[in-house]
Amino acid sequence: RQGLKEMGYVEGRNVQIEYRWAEFQNDRLRELAADLVRRSVKVIATIGGSPPAFATRAVTTQIPVVFYSGVDPVKSGLVKSLNRPGGNVTGLSFDTGTAIVGKRLEWLKRALPGARRIAYIRPRPSAGQLPWSAETAEAARALGLELTLVAADGPDDFDAAFVEMLRQRPDAISGVDSPLNIGNRARIIEFAARERVPVVFGLRQFTEAGALISYGVNLPEVERRAALYVDKILKGAKPGELPIEQPTRFELVINLKTAAALGLKLSQELLLSADEVIT
Repeated sequence: RQGLKEMGYVEGRNVQIEYRWAEFQNDRLRELAADLVRRSVKVIATIGGSPPAFATRAVTTQIPVVFYSGVDPVKSGLVKSLNRPGGNVTGLSFDTGTAIVGKRLEWLKRALPGARRIAYIRPRPSAGQLPWSAETAEAARALGLELTLVAADGPDDFDAAFVEMLRQRPDAISGVDSPLNIGNRARIIEFAARERVPVVFGLRQFTEAGALISYGVNLPEVERRAALYVDKILKGAKPGELPIEQPTRFELVINLKTAAALGLKLSQELLLSADEVIT
């Protein structure tokens, strides 16, 4: 909304936005998208990764769809290629494969040299999500880490996920930067703090809430960039000819208060590498 406003779109004046929210229930996405199609909207912007984009593409091949997702849109089958997506779907992908996941786990390893087992919270594999587990497992193995997947498909799954993590006794907790995990980050971090287990995710929203480390894109910047695609399409651009944009800047955020609470002494070299240290 900020991005649209910066380009001259004022909600209620020269643009109308229809909002739909699935409340983390992916089985509702297709009907919500179909309702927007029936209303003949000019463009549909999807948030929350690939599932909303797949659901929308399933009900329309005519209305342009702008997505942003942390999953490779080509590998997942959402678009044909990054340069020429084809069809009615385009947007932004902040997936950078094994490299970014590996770097995130490398920062964790530098903070916790003795770490071996990482509990990784993610939905059960489905369309557009499987590459995360494979690439994260590959990155973990390269660092001598053992990755154990913990499934959470909805808000009601976290209690069972926490029980599973108590059984595993991981050295750290990580996971996909999904809307579900973001929306439940306080629960994840509260559990981790109680069990004195460090948390590392990709988005700074987690370190701001008490995770030890985050390394990834600045999500609000990505979201504002999505508005640029909406603007281009409203001005006549064809989504299939708009290249998928990928980020070029990543930020490392460290929560020093959390490190102190966990009794961790982080090296000066690590702290100096951070884009921001929360104290």
